[in-house]
Amino acid sequence: MWKKLRILILLFILATVALSAWRGQARARDWHNTVQVAIFPINGDGSTAAAKRIAGLSDDSFRDIEEFFVEQAHAHGVRETHPLRVSLQPALNSLPPRPPSTGSAFDILVWSLQLRWWAWKQPEGSPRAGVRAFVIYWDSTQTEGRIPDSHGLAKGQIAISNVHVQQDMQRTNNVVIAHEILHTMAATDKYGPDLMPVFPDGFAEPGASPRYPQRLCEIMAGRIPLSASQLEMPHSLKDCVIGPATAREIGITH
Repeated sequence: MWKKLRILILLFILATVALSAWRGQARARDWHNTVQVAIFPINGDGSTAAAKRIAGLSDDSFRDIEEFFVEQAHAHGVRETHPLRVSLQPALNSLPPRPPSTGSAFDILVWSLQLRWWAWKQPEGSPRAGVRAFVIYWDSTQTEGRIPDSHGLAKGQIAISNVHVQQDMQRTNNVVIAHEILHTMAATDKYGPDLMPVFPDGFAEPGASPRYPQRLCEIMAGRIPLSASQLEMPHSLKDCVIGPATAREIGITH
């Protein structure tokens, strides 16, 4: 009797979580209403440089993310005047759990649950956000130029973006942040294990002749293919587009 009751309670909890995740993703992909994105800065390494950079942030620091989504949504036929709005929130002191060093499905599942639990304990943002983007600043002079990878989860609408503290990296950082926001809306990566954009979905202009060099970056591919073996990072969101495959995934076209 008690065993059956425990199973029923567990099934109820799982169903509630699944329903909540489905509703959250549906809201994040509902382009008939404005998607609210809350950006929470975090000092990743406790450095003075990161603290100073965070103190100098404003809504304008992320304005081109909002402009990018508006421009791209309208290009794909969305009529909402402001399909996405970005708002800067107070800085957080808590770091999210690190992803596993191994790629096993079980470890990734455990990390995903830990991340969602961590995010559940963080503020929802004001106005209440459909997507929360946790932007972690690192002083790359202390990490030999390398910072952790970024991640975006559609279940829970959580974007984790690891970025550089340098002021002149803001526009490049915003490309990373926008990429991870799109993951929360169910967009998938458009590059292979070698980081090369996958043809045709990872190309901004797949019909170009000659195919190389491409002029723009399909944002979920992350890089501009200049040749079959040469890549270039986009300098800003002005160099990026949302291609047809990504547009279908996030629901702005059918």
